[in-house]
Amino acid sequence: MSGTSTPNATNSKGGDKVSPLKIVILGVGNLLLSDEGVGVHVANELVKLELPPGVTVVEGGTDGFRLINVITEADRLIVVDAVKGGGAPGSIYRFDINEVQNCPSGFKTSVHQIGILEVINLSGLIGKTPQTTVIGIEPESLEMGMELSPEIKAKIPKIIELIWDELKNLT
Repeated sequence: MSGTSTPNATNSKGGDKVSPLKIVILGVGNLLLSDEGVGVHVANELVKLELPPGVTVVEGGTDGFRLINVITEADRLIVVDAVKGGGAPGSIYRFDINEVQNCPSGFKTSVHQIGILEVINLSGLIGKTPQTTVIGIEPESLEMGMELSPEIKAKIPKIIELIWDELKNLT
């Protein structure tokens, strides 16, 4: 894990209600493959914001199984990742982790080698599996490069808005 942030106690979006839950926003992906790194780019933007108490942002990169402790210690997990769902580039998906497990095999929840879905499934075997929501973005480019494609970069504010909506329902 290359970046963890413990945010301040108030939320500039309104309110300073304390949540008893340990909420983790986990941005994953490979920064070297352009849009595959969208989750990491979103996490890096989120750490600049004031988030409610009890919310931690983790830039998980491609850490795979090394994220198991982050996952098992969370009460609530929001994962941001590139998702190959068959939609147009820039399509944003939001689903509960339990819904993913019932999806057709053509719906791939991660384009990196060890998907976060496998790590979350393993967490139930060795600890606990938190209630998990995935916010996924259909990539446009998976070419070598550290920059997001313009289409995906333009979606970051919408993704952050969706995360705020999730947090409002939890805090």
